[in-house]
Amino acid sequence: MTEADRTTVEIEAAAFRRLRKHLLEDRPDVQNIDLMILAGFCRNCLADWYGEAATEHGIGMDKGAARDHFYGMPFSEWKAQHQRPATPEQIEAFEALQHGREGK
Repeated sequence: MTEADRTTVEIEAAAFRRLRKHLLEDRPDVQNIDLMILAGFCRNCLADWYGEAATEHGIGMDKGAARDHFYGMPFSEWKAQHQRPATPEQIEAFEALQHGREGK
Protein backbone atom coordinates (compact mmCIF):
# COMPACT_ATOMS: atom_id res chain seq x y z
CA MET A 1 0.00 0.00 0.00
CA THR A 2 1.36 3.38 -0.95
CA GLU A 3 1.55 6.35 1.39
CA ALA A 4 -1.26 8.00 -0.60
CA ASP A 5 -3.40 4.87 -0.18
CA ARG A 6 -2.73 4.83 3.58
CA THR A 7 -3.66 8.50 3.79
CA THR A 8 -6.90 7.84 1.91
CA VAL A 9 -7.76 4.98 4.28
CA GLU A 10 -7.02 7.19 7.31
CA ILE A 11 -9.21 9.99 5.94
CA GLU A 12 -12.06 7.59 5.18
CA ALA A 13 -11.74 6.04 8.65
CA ALA A 14 -11.86 9.49 10.26
CA ALA A 15 -14.98 10.38 8.27
CA PHE A 16 -16.62 7.08 9.32
CA ARG A 17 -15.77 7.71 12.99
CA ARG A 18 -17.25 11.21 12.74
CA LEU A 19 -20.45 9.90 11.11
CA ARG A 20 -20.71 7.20 13.79
CA LYS A 21 -20.24 9.76 16.59
CA HIS A 22 -22.77 12.08 14.99
CA LEU A 23 -25.43 9.37 14.70
CA LEU A 24 -24.79 7.79 18.12
CA GLU A 25 -23.86 10.72 20.33
CA ASP A 26 -24.93 13.96 18.68
CA ARG A 27 -28.24 12.80 17.17
CA PRO A 28 -29.46 9.64 18.94
CA ASP A 29 -32.93 11.19 18.71
CA VAL A 30 -33.05 10.54 14.97
CA GLN A 31 -34.77 7.20 14.60
CA ASN A 32 -33.33 4.43 12.43
CA ILE A 33 -36.62 4.09 10.54
CA ASP A 34 -36.46 7.79 9.61
CA LEU A 35 -32.90 7.33 8.36
CA MET A 36 -34.07 4.35 6.28
CA ILE A 37 -36.97 6.32 4.83
CA LEU A 38 -34.86 9.38 3.98
CA ALA A 39 -31.45 7.92 3.17
CA GLY A 40 -31.97 4.24 2.50
CA PHE A 41 -29.60 3.20 5.31
CA CYS A 42 -29.43 3.47 9.09
CA ARG A 43 -27.12 2.80 12.00
CA ASN A 44 -27.84 -0.92 11.76
CA CYS A 45 -26.79 -0.90 8.10
CA LEU A 46 -23.50 0.77 9.04
CA ALA A 47 -22.96 -1.83 11.76
CA ASP A 48 -23.75 -4.65 9.33
CA TRP A 49 -21.35 -3.19 6.76
CA TYR A 50 -18.68 -2.95 9.47
CA GLY A 51 -19.19 -6.62 10.30
CA GLU A 52 -19.03 -7.62 6.64
CA ALA A 53 -15.78 -5.69 6.22
CA ALA A 54 -14.32 -7.33 9.33
CA THR A 55 -15.24 -10.76 7.97
CA GLU A 56 -13.62 -9.89 4.62
CA HIS A 57 -10.44 -9.16 6.60
CA GLY A 58 -10.54 -12.51 8.39
CA ILE A 59 -12.21 -11.30 11.58
CA GLY A 60 -15.35 -13.35 12.03
CA MET A 61 -18.11 -11.09 13.27
CA ASP A 62 -21.82 -11.90 13.23
CA LYS A 63 -24.51 -9.21 13.06
CA GLY A 64 -24.97 -9.12 16.83
CA ALA A 65 -21.26 -8.65 17.53
CA ALA A 66 -20.96 -6.04 14.78
CA ARG A 67 -23.89 -4.06 16.16
CA ASP A 68 -22.60 -4.25 19.72
CA HIS A 69 -19.20 -3.02 18.50
CA PHE A 70 -20.68 -0.26 16.36
CA TYR A 71 -23.03 1.00 19.08
CA GLY A 72 -20.32 0.73 21.75
CA MET A 73 -22.67 -1.26 23.97
CA PRO A 74 -25.11 -4.11 23.56
CA PHE A 75 -27.48 -3.11 20.79
CA SER A 76 -30.45 -4.01 22.99
CA GLU A 77 -29.24 -1.47 25.56
CA TRP A 78 -28.82 1.32 23.00
CA LYS A 79 -32.22 0.47 21.53
CA ALA A 80 -33.88 0.61 24.96
CA GLN A 81 -32.28 4.00 25.67
CA HIS A 82 -32.88 5.71 22.33
CA GLN A 83 -35.26 3.93 19.99
CA ARG A 84 -38.96 4.64 20.15
CA PRO A 85 -41.60 2.40 18.62
CA ALA A 86 -42.28 3.29 15.01
CA THR A 87 -45.41 5.32 14.43
CA PRO A 88 -48.05 4.13 11.97
CA GLU A 89 -46.93 6.94 9.64
CA GLN A 90 -43.29 5.81 9.76
CA ILE A 91 -44.28 2.21 9.08
CA GLU A 92 -46.46 3.29 6.16
CA ALA A 93 -43.67 5.42 4.66
CA PHE A 94 -41.12 2.62 5.10
CA GLU A 95 -43.43 0.03 3.53
CA ALA A 96 -44.17 2.35 0.60
CA LEU A 97 -40.45 2.76 0.07
CA GLN A 98 -39.94 -1.01 0.17
CA HIS A 99 -42.73 -1.59 -2.32
CA GLY A 100 -41.26 1.06 -4.61
CA ARG A 101 -37.90 -0.74 -4.57
CA GLU A 102 -39.54 -4.06 -5.40
CA GLY A 103 -40.91 -2.58 -8.60
CA LYS A 104 -37.43 -1.67 -9.87
